[in-house]
Amino acid sequence: MNETIPRETFTFFKTLEKNNNRDWFNDHKKEFKEIEAEVKQVYHQLFEKLSKHDQVDKFKMFRIYRDVRFSKNKLPYKTHFGGSFGRKKPELRGGYYLHIQPNNESFIATGFWEPNKDDLLRIRREFEQDAEDIRKIISQKAFKSVWGNIVGDELKTAPRDFDKEHPAIDLIRKKQYIFTKKYTDKEVLSSDFIDNVNDSFKAIRPFFDYMSDVLTTNLNGESII
Repeated sequence: MNETIPRETFTFFKTLEKNNNRDWFNDHKKEFKEIEAEVKQVYHQLFEKLSKHDQVDKFKMFRIYRDVRFSKNKLPYKTHFGGSFGRKKPELRGGYYLHIQPNNESFIATGFWEPNKDDLLRIRREFEQDAEDIRKIISQKAFKSVWGNIVGDELKTAPRDFDKEHPAIDLIRKKQYIFTKKYTDKEVLSSDFIDNVNDSFKAIRPFFDYMSDVLTTNLNGESII
């Protein structure tokens, strides 16, 4: 039987949005902790489901406290739950993210959010050499029906030392390789929500398998791990 997101999650966050201050939160901290404990069980169950078809070595639910030191937004609390699931490194690359937020703002995300400098260059060089395989993967009907198109930040032109007229420049100029899928509040509260999320994450595997192969080899296909 699946764990479910408690309806009180959305009620609490909607109220917190209107009372985002320490006094109100401290007065309602017990209520928050009870909700958080239930939601954590959902994340834990998703971790177990992911573990049946992928090698995930950890999951992390993020704290509700915002880091306001370098932000213009000084509100002290997040009005959502977020959690990530890491794949076994260094052989497997990529990760999963689940975001729970009211007003139909919940979503899942997967892919490469902030690839480091070396990984990003390696990906770009692979696409420069041959982008046929990645295009086949992300254009498959079953894949696109779940994940749509790659999203994320990208350069306006070509990266340094790349040809701006290259046929794969649409992929090469990206700085992130992310896929997202949105959910309504009703979908999040349903009993099959976690199964839907798990099935969606399962559908990303061809992309992950390809990218993991790229990031663990050099351009000659030789292992670097």
